[in-house]
Amino acid sequence: MKLILLGTGGYHPNNVRHTACLMLPELGLIFDAGTSFFRVPERLQTDEVQIVLSHAHLDHICGLTFFLPTLIKGDVSSATIYSDDKTLNAVGQHLFSDEIFPILPDYNFETIPESLEVAQGGRLTHFVQEHPGGSLGFRVDWPDRSFAYLTDTHCTGTASEFVRGVDLLIHESNFPDGYEEFAKKTGHSTPTPVANMAKEAGVGRLILTHLDPTLEGNDPLNLSTICEIFPHTEVATDLMEIEF
Repeated sequence: MKLILLGTGGYHPNNVRHTACLMLPELGLIFDAGTSFFRVPERLQTDEVQIVLSHAHLDHICGLTFFLPTLIKGDVSSATIYSDDKTLNAVGQHLFSDEIFPILPDYNFETIPESLEVAQGGRLTHFVQEHPGGSLGFRVDWPDRSFAYLTDTHCTGTASEFVRGVDLLIHESNFPDGYEEFAKKTGHSTPTPVANMAKEAGVGRLILTHLDPTLEGNDPLNLSTICEIFPHTEVATDLMEIEF
């Protein structure tokens, strides 16, 4: 099964990273809709899509406006957005207000259930996270594999049981080590607590995403140090394709 990281930055895009969006093309399953959402249409492999939103901060929802031409042309027969009521209300009332984007694309808005069926016998569950304004973390279990996506959260290890044993964990690390106080204040994570949680929870593979767009250099999170804690760690890049 292939997962594509369409956008791996946080807050705003820069020259190498767009903001958050993950896609499983063969399933029509998409997580978040940041500025990288413009990359979705050319990768569609299904005529129905499920879009799951972690929360309503602008860097995770602005791309929903980009899908209007795809829906108008009928390239998909249905597109359903799932999240908690607070997020769905914010998207409907603010992002798609007449003053900001006056044409509402033909989305179906559905409150995310405790357990959501996805393609190929998968089951999606969610976890309430610590973040200003709130956010949701997600896990999908199929009969033969699993992955979890946790972004915009301050990692304290409380999600260990939720992600326990997943084959693949996609977790935010907006700040490098040394910025713990600011990470806590803004509801984000640094890599060391994430790596420790992945190790304790018996995760198969860890991908760090949602990087601060102001970070510079080819190794902004000091990957070798993180791998000393959890060797199976990588830093995400835009358009990275993951087989799991």
